[in-house]
This record gives sequence, C-alpha cells and structure tokens, in this order.
Amino acid sequence: MDANALRALQAPIKDRYKTDPDAAVIVLKARGRIDDQSIACKVETGRALATAGLHPASGGTGLELCSGDMLLEALVACAGVTLKAVATALEISLEDATVSVEGDLDFRGTLGVDREAPVGFRDIRLTFAVRTDAPDDKLASLMKLTERYCVVYQTIKGGTPIHAALVRAA
Repeated sequence: MDANALRALQAPIKDRYKTDPDAAVIVLKARGRIDDQSIACKVETGRALATAGLHPASGGTGLELCSGDMLLEALVACAGVTLKAVATALEISLEDATVSVEGDLDFRGTLGVDREAPVGFRDIRLTFAVRTDAPDDKLASLMKLTERYCVVYQTIKGGTPIHAALVRAA
C-alpha cells in the first residue's frame, strides 16, 4: 500500500469522524474465563483462545502466557503497525524494520514480598530498528508521529484511568 492508497482508504472514515465525532468512539472488549484446574485465565483473543498464567518468576510453569509479556507484545504490535502506517503516509521507504521492547518488573511487588517494591513495570524501553535511506529529519517525524498515534504507547505513557469492579455472576 502506498501513501495515496492509505489516504484514499482513510479519507471517508476521517470525514465521517469530523462530522460525527461520536462515531469515532468505539468500545473495544476483552474477555476471559478463570481456569478451574490451575492458576490461569483463558483469554478470548478474537482469533483464538490464549491461556495466561503465572510467570515462572512467580511460581508458574512457563507453559501459559504471562500477562506482562502480553502487554509488551501488544505494545510491539501497535507500535509496529503505527510505524508502518506513518512511514507509508510520509512516503518513507523501509527496507527492513523491527520493533522490540523490554520491561523491568520487580516480582517482589506482585508477590507481596516487599511493600515498597512497585507492582508493575518500572521501566519500559521501546526500540525501532529501521533500514532506510530516508533523511534524519523525516526519521525524526516518523518517530514523533509513531509515538503520538500509537494507542497502546499513549495508554501506557498517559496512565489512563481504569475502574475495577467485583460483581456477583448470575
């Protein structure tokens, strides 16, 4: 897909959202069911069923997906798609590109070993490695716009409010 094809694809969508802002607000959903045999949760991904469990650093077997890994994988996926879309829109040819992420997690926090240890990632490093002949100023724009339009990046960075509730199932 080139920049013109991308613009043509997105133009009617953007026009609709300009005239009807409410149409742009979409509720995304995820759902899972707690496994009754092990400490795991079966997550419906929309494509398949993924089973998340404890990370080996907290007593898991390593056979199930770690939700921390899944969060980082979601960041890589979103950042990669956003990078490619922005590169396409800016007409930057990428001969090759990879996205990698690392996150530092102190398991003392999640295991309740040390109340001062944070629960959650204390640092996340997102890296894009691109092979391109684009000039540095275009690459600076690519990076700036990728950060700006990546949903998962902005959600993590911005600390979006989250509301949790425990209800009795019917």
